[in-house]
Amino acid sequence: MQAIEHFARQLADNVEQVIIGKRPVIELVTVALLCEGHVLLEDVPGLGKTMLARSMAASLGVGFKRLQCTPDLLPNDVTGVSVYNQQSREFTFIPGPAFTNVLLADEINRATPRTQSALLECMGERQITVDGVTRPLQRPFLVLATQNPIEYEGTFPLPEAQLDRFLMKLSLGYLDEATESQMLLNLGQEHPIERLQQVVNGRDLPDLARQVWEVHVDDTVRRYIVRLVFATRSHPDLLLGASPRGSHALYRSSQAYAAIHGREYVLPDDVKDLAPTVLAHRCIVHPESALRGVTIHKTLARILEATPLEIGELAKSPGT
Repeated sequence: MQAIEHFARQLADNVEQVIIGKRPVIELVTVALLCEGHVLLEDVPGLGKTMLARSMAASLGVGFKRLQCTPDLLPNDVTGVSVYNQQSREFTFIPGPAFTNVLLADEINRATPRTQSALLECMGERQITVDGVTRPLQRPFLVLATQNPIEYEGTFPLPEAQLDRFLMKLSLGYLDEATESQMLLNLGQEHPIERLQQVVNGRDLPDLARQVWEVHVDDTVRRYIVRLVFATRSHPDLLLGASPRGSHALYRSSQAYAAIHGREYVLPDDVKDLAPTVLAHRCIVHPESALRGVTIHKTLARILEATPLEIGELAKSPGT
């Protein structure tokens, strides 16, 4: 796993030139890339969500496009459209912004459900069908969508089917005083994004993603993942628990998380660290419980505390 660890470290070090003080979030986005998954960033404006997406694309040396979601955005504005060519008397396909490597869907919840659904096929199957013709997307392909958790006027909440297609939901959060002071110093002249260079080859990601499958997951850890997910489905405070896709996402993310830290095996702590970001957006708190102040993160914390790892020795992993 040295190649993956080296790749992740170089990527994080470079992105930190722009996004300072948020290395854990950068590492989690790297996990999503290695899992060929997608990320939903929910934060108030001005915390660097767009800069994070641009920095990742620049560091990887891959294509980047930004899609500003508004209520008048149409599905063809995302996927592309066929235009009639009078000279050839044929329709020519003009690719939309989804035909890229890193797609930033800014304020995705401001797009109508019809337009949001245009992203379902490309996120799930990595292909786009327009006018009956299916076209594969490039690899790597990462959708990094953002939404504002405060202002809901004029928005269309993402349906569960769309939320479930995001590997994880993250939040950058505010900086501490010292880090924000350093940020102002860094922005005193030219913006760091303008001089950011490629440090890794993003085209290597599909090969690295295949290597992630080789990370060992003990049967005990695998059963622990399943018990955590099943606990979300039976918890009295949850109206909806995590789906089987959630189990797979937690399993796969744990492998990638172990790999970027140079390990060839998954620890139970890897699962615990990732569970809130992978499972929270896949669950719905019961309305009566929400009135009592119950939140999904408090519920998941209780589930993690109440779900023990099986008693018994873990199969000896390489390097332990």
